[in-house]
Amino acid sequence: MTTPLDRADQFCRRFGLRLPILLAPMAGACPPALSIAVAGAGGMGACGALLMQPDAIAAWASQVRTHSNGAFQLNLWIPDPPPARDAAHEAELRGFLGQWGPAVAENAADAAPPDFAAQCEALLAAGPAVVSSIMGVYPPGFVARLKERGIAWFATVSTVAEALAAEAAGADVIVAQGSEAGGHRGAFDAAAAERRSVGLFALLPAVADAVRVPVVATGGIADGRGVAAALLLGASAAQIGSGLLRAPEAGTHPAWADALAAARPEDTVVTRAFSGRAGRSIATVYTEAAAAGPAPAPYPVQRGLTAAMRAAGQQAGDLQRMQAWAGQAAALGRAEPAGEAVRRLWEEARRLLA
Repeated sequence: MTTPLDRADQFCRRFGLRLPILLAPMAGACPPALSIAVAGAGGMGACGALLMQPDAIAAWASQVRTHSNGAFQLNLWIPDPPPARDAAHEAELRGFLGQWGPAVAENAADAAPPDFAAQCEALLAAGPAVVSSIMGVYPPGFVARLKERGIAWFATVSTVAEALAAEAAGADVIVAQGSEAGGHRGAFDAAAAERRSVGLFALLPAVADAVRVPVVATGGIADGRGVAAALLLGASAAQIGSGLLRAPEAGTHPAWADALAAARPEDTVVTRAFSGRAGRSIATVYTEAAAAGPAPAPYPVQRGLTAAMRAAGQQAGDLQRMQAWAGQAAALGRAEPAGEAVRRLWEEARRLLA
């Protein structure tokens, strides 16, 4: 039976790392500078490529590879089926959202994410050490092409059943996402995200016992205690998102960063009000009003409808209208360089595990 430090060492040797800490792939919040800093400290960088066109994916990978050890993951959402559209409901939502920002254009809900197949080709062309997924599993043909190129697949899951499905589909590593995590829930079934919400302390050992591949823990980890606990519960590494958003390299909006610093665990809420998919954010006047307002449209319709409000909130520095994702341990993250933070967390964890 291996010890937590043995597992971490094996993981690091397999993926060319000096310490078992990964940056979470946060769509829209993973600038190259943040991954370069994490990778420079010996961890693994990340890019949430959901909203990126193929040329932007290539440019991101090139920049990070040029200025770091090249250890990074590129992440994509597995697309949902086309959403059901309801013109009358969307009109009601446009009226509600117009109270929070500019008038919502009639075609705002037509905005669609970039082409998934083209993004997959860009991931293969970029040739990262790791390609990761969330919201499901990659098609078998794409998994085969990853394996042909020696690219590892990290599959994000939120339940034991999803972990078993991902392992059966060929995942090399399972990323167990606890319900404490900031941003979108990784549920394979969008409709079940809230109903099957499991905290990391319950999820992680259950997943580690159920699968044969290494497990990475994510959600509610933002200090050395969390890293050590994750390893003790069966993880080989820890993945951190909100806990690194206050690093200067992240470029987080000051209003968002200040809210992260002050947020208690109970100050966050799981909401569909921004994108139509369940995600954990800072609780704001808007999220409270939306909970009592018209039901959100499905993803990505709701995301298109809220785009003008979110942009206006960002420009004005108005947190109450911003999409401010936050995990329940966000306040444990410090406003320090990301490389220093990663090294500090691992030193704290090692002392606790020694």
